[in-house]
Amino acid sequence: MRPRVLAWAAVAAAVPCLALALPPSARAAAPAANDPVALPALRWALAPGEPCTAASQVTAETEPWTVKELGLPGAWQLSDGQGVTVGVVDTGVANGLRALVGRVDGGGKDCVGHGSFAAGVIAGSPLAEGKVDGVASGARVLAIAGTDERGATDPQRLAAGIRAAVDGGARIVYVARALLDGREELTAAVAYATQKRALVIAPATPDAAPQGQGGQPDLTARPYFPAFVPQVLSVAAHGPGGSPPKKAPAPFAPDLSAPGEAVVGIGPSGTGHYLGSGSSLAAAHAAGVAALVLARDPRLTPEQLSQRLVASAYPADVPQLDAYAAVAAVPAPERPHGEPREPAARIAAAPHQQGLRTALFIGGGTLGLVVLVAAGAFVVPRGRDRGWQPADSPPGNGAEAPGP
Repeated sequence: MRPRVLAWAAVAAAVPCLALALPPSARAAAPAANDPVALPALRWALAPGEPCTAASQVTAETEPWTVKELGLPGAWQLSDGQGVTVGVVDTGVANGLRALVGRVDGGGKDCVGHGSFAAGVIAGSPLAEGKVDGVASGARVLAIAGTDERGATDPQRLAAGIRAAVDGGARIVYVARALLDGREELTAAVAYATQKRALVIAPATPDAAPQGQGGQPDLTARPYFPAFVPQVLSVAAHGPGGSPPKKAPAPFAPDLSAPGEAVVGIGPSGTGHYLGSGSSLAAAHAAGVAALVLARDPRLTPEQLSQRLVASAYPADVPQLDAYAAVAAVPAPERPHGEPREPAARIAAAPHQQGLRTALFIGGGTLGLVVLVAAGAFVVPRGRDRGWQPADSPPGNGAEAPGP
């Protein structure tokens, strides 16, 4: 079972600082685009005979809500993911994407467009035509086809994709799919990745619910793979304000929640944008933040990297990803020629969430301990009054569950 911890307590234990944040209800829901409804919908698979996804003719002109939600402006002052390779096991990543120019290995054709979209979320650079940012614009992408041309997949394809990404030098492996079967194959592939010091990040649920009785969507919470493998960082989706998407499959014991509704991103060609939703996009955001953190400290093991993202997350029933807190909690690496480290976080230069979600970092030592205790005495009662007290932790991905 994976431990579920309050973010402020875990960060205080890991580094001499304490992060306090406003509750999700206080967040502003910034618009995803100038008119999100006008953006074409992202697909995760194509029907037989359906043509490949064409370039979008609509460009988003407003900064996506996900940028402020994750605290990216502050995180970018500390890291851009440079030096980290993220394996994208998806429908492929198209060649020639301007948002990823010069930073894609293994690119080719992406008929569906999902892999290109996810790669843009993870590592895209903003274009002059729009303000859509990826999370880690300095990271490299290793494109691995984990599906056929139409987006269909199976456990063997995904397992082979994980291994290929690791063999290609990826320290972070993003897997776009969640399957009900494949426990044995995917567990072995994840073990291989972990042995090679690579963290696998996967959606806790599929983007489209499986069919239940009567042809109705089955939204029951159940284990999906590879997310349910203990070493995998399992990510669920939330929308603006922190609420889970409506009519989406319920996640089974996810480790983390990240933006996965009304996400704006690139297509497989052109400079227009698409609008997507689903846990696969939440996992893509988590993979990008993992790249920011790993670039800050490449010595982190997969377990340490995963724990860093969870421990620094905003405390909720499912901890909510916070890029700024995750990156700022990692000490800066040693500079060459014996120069001193830079401060762990430049608070004045990086106001988090433009005042909507603030962070207070308290130094170590006796004074820091006194202030920490005093802050806890004040924050905990207030948090309980406002509904911050978490429910009993659900079983983690290490819990026993029925086989596929």
